[in-house]
Amino acid sequence: MPRFDRYLLAQLTVLFGFFALVLVSVYWVNRGVSLFNEIIGDGQSALVFLEFAALTLPNVIRLVLPIAAFAATVYVVNRLTNESEMVVMQALGCSPWRLARPVALFGLLVAVPICILTHFLVPASRAQLDLRQAEISRDFTARFLSAGQFLHPASGITVFIREIARSGELKQIYLSDATDPATRVTYTANRAFLVQSEDGPKLVMVDGMAQWLREEDRRLSTATFDDFAYDISGLIGSARIRRPSLDEMSTRDLLFPSPELIEAAGKPRALFLYEGHARTAQALLAVAGALIGYGALMAGGFSRFGLGRQIGLAIALLIAVNFLSNSAAGVAQSDAALWPVTYAPPLIGIALGLGLIWLSAMRRRRPRPARERAA
Repeated sequence: MPRFDRYLLAQLTVLFGFFALVLVSVYWVNRGVSLFNEIIGDGQSALVFLEFAALTLPNVIRLVLPIAAFAATVYVVNRLTNESEMVVMQALGCSPWRLARPVALFGLLVAVPICILTHFLVPASRAQLDLRQAEISRDFTARFLSAGQFLHPASGITVFIREIARSGELKQIYLSDATDPATRVTYTANRAFLVQSEDGPKLVMVDGMAQWLREEDRRLSTATFDDFAYDISGLIGSARIRRPSLDEMSTRDLLFPSPELIEAAGKPRALFLYEGHARTAQALLAVAGALIGYGALMAGGFSRFGLGRQIGLAIALLIAVNFLSNSAAGVAQSDAALWPVTYAPPLIGIALGLGLIWLSAMRRRRPRPARERAA
């Protein structure tokens, strides 16, 4: 590789690392704030929050890498143009096509980790994240029980526990069930235990009393009991059956879904094919972003007033490609035969970048008027 190609590629790589780090930090912190409120609010520990935050990191990186590649390309080309390095290379006979070689190679190098993320790391992390969420939903001790405060685990349900012993015994429990508008039931017990059964977790109350209040005539009935089992599986969602998510499936299962898998997921085959091909199409967006950023700035040439308009053009084209990607997603998901539409946005972006490079090359080949040559 010629020395200038290595120099330009090194500049792009360094700035890409910087922009990727900044964007990942911003996205991750923003996601971490909502995740912190959700996890800590459910009574989980800080270690669980850190685990969940780490599992969301691959998806965050996947989202920001194409943007970081575009930002690095625009910044490096703009700086080299302002410092006349690009002008010198063109004066030495390097055409815009020749100078685009390290940029295209940079886009392909960025596409490689995106492919690894979309095809392997992101599905694995999402599968592990869903697994941990299911485990936490079954951890009803953290979600359903907390001593010394009134809890509302579901609409119409109020729970108060005075003390939770280390052995798991619940002391002085109060449970109000107002899910039935016609009758409100209140349970009080001196002791209670959580028991896991085949039908889900049960709250077994010992030495207590139940009170039924009929809203129609405001009539109160009471009954004492030695032990009573209350089904809490509906409150914590432990018996809920979760359909397999497309995000955690392998690319092979998405591209070649079996009828059983389609039925289990409850999604149309078109959505399977779109999700599978979108993983590769997103990697191509990095190539498109790099070529658009380079082509837009090279089309403007050198200017003492800077390349502000060219940078604005590059940003507008990138936004247009992303809008086109959203539109293509709706088309590809409507019919399984239209899955090739998934690749249209990145290919159009690549074509736009190559078109801008071609315009830049044609502008430099255009002979100057005789009046300008005489001057």
